[in-house]
Amino acid sequence: MNAREVVIDGPVIIGAGLAGLSCAIELAPAGCLVLSAGALSTGTSTGWAQGGVAAAVGPDDSPDDHAADTLAAGAGLCDETVVTSITAAAPDAIEWLARQGTRWDRNPNGLLRLGLEGAHGRRRIVHANGDGTGAELLRTVVDASRRLDSVAMWEHAPARRVVVEGGRVVGVEVDTPAGPVLLRTPAVVLATGGVGGLFSHTTNPLSSRGQGLALAFRAGAALRDLEMVQFHPTALDVAIDPMPLVSEAVRGEGAIIVNERGEWVLADPLSARDVVSRGEWAQLQAGHRVFLDARTSPGARFAELFPSIHATAVAAGLDPARDLLPVRPAAHYHMGGVLVDAHGESTVPGLFAAGEVASTGLHGANRLASNSLLEAVVCGRRVAQHLVSEYGGETGTCPVPVPEWGARDWQASGPLVERIRGLVTAGAGVLRDAAGLRRTLRALQPHLDDDGGLVGYLVAHAALQRAESRGGHTRTDFPQTAEPRHTLITLDDVEGIAA
Repeated sequence: MNAREVVIDGPVIIGAGLAGLSCAIELAPAGCLVLSAGALSTGTSTGWAQGGVAAAVGPDDSPDDHAADTLAAGAGLCDETVVTSITAAAPDAIEWLARQGTRWDRNPNGLLRLGLEGAHGRRRIVHANGDGTGAELLRTVVDASRRLDSVAMWEHAPARRVVVEGGRVVGVEVDTPAGPVLLRTPAVVLATGGVGGLFSHTTNPLSSRGQGLALAFRAGAALRDLEMVQFHPTALDVAIDPMPLVSEAVRGEGAIIVNERGEWVLADPLSARDVVSRGEWAQLQAGHRVFLDARTSPGARFAELFPSIHATAVAAGLDPARDLLPVRPAAHYHMGGVLVDAHGESTVPGLFAAGEVASTGLHGANRLASNSLLEAVVCGRRVAQHLVSEYGGETGTCPVPVPEWGARDWQASGPLVERIRGLVTAGAGVLRDAAGLRRTLRALQPHLDDDGGLVGYLVAHAALQRAESRGGHTRTDFPQTAEPRHTLITLDDVEGIAA
């Protein structure tokens, strides 16, 4: 079936989370089209984020201190220039979001209420509605985008292929309920999120299976450090898929991690996430269970400070003020992604990326808590600013009408999806070795036509290339740390994959 062609007077943004919609808002009055694979406000990790936005806005803090903590967490793979630039932009990002309508949590004196999270040396986590920060930010940018005549949003319209001709982007193929559409545009912005749905235990939407990475890779873009997956140590282990997240901020308020005997799993509960995850994994492998003990701190204040987590725990029959909360590591954030420059442009001219799908150099080998929402806002806006300067297009109206078509179900599961999840988890989970990675690669080889199978294969391929342990990547056969380097993958590096 031939695709209907539509010429777009403006960029196409693939993804309607915080990064994509921040880009759309910043583009105004220049027009753009935003594609959402499902319904707006669903299927995006933004709405599930609990931790908040890291920003040096306290009187005892500075962007330099924020940058230093970020570099330390990144384990040698951060780009210091990028880190300095983004942390310096953090206070303005908080103000920009407030102008868009975000209702930040404040003290009685009107100042921002600041939380503490692991590996941060200061209280610098800005929250909205306690642990509901992501939901509030998503509401903010969806509402702000809907108020703009310059933004058109297509729901239930997943992108299938980025079209490249003569070495640069010329369009994107979209699957819509009314049939395939070829959108002709000189600029495509990927803002599709991460890869957590490729793992059997994840805190991400199950639809987050690396679709943006597959689009970029097949278009010829370079991908960087795909092996760097962050496993969140405190996913609530109550037989829910995806797993409910217990924010790191709970440990910031004094909760500790123990086994069923009450023994501390770690001397410092606020260690970096990779350290905590490995400590928990060792306990699980030894036959123990792992719990978050919040009964003393925050204790009775739990429901007030973390209403969403409290409601989830209660629904599972647990009272955080009285009961131990069973937890385990779960795939949470992907530090690797599409290699981009300071403007968010990939190695393919006209193809941009922002948010979790991008590798900007901010996170390195291990993301510092609450830097992800910050990056999404700052880099989404920077992509927009570059697009305006590069392409102009100040039309003041949306580039295409919004079609009326019915909703359709997003296939979040199925036999192939579950097979891929099991294979990726077995070979590229918290602990990895060459034998397990090679088994995963062989098993995924027949599934490279599937986006999830392809991305799982690329993650395992990159993990096999990194013969060391660093940040979120732990090789039991290479426990030492080698000289810092990046892993890069392009179409030319992997056989048997069609563009």
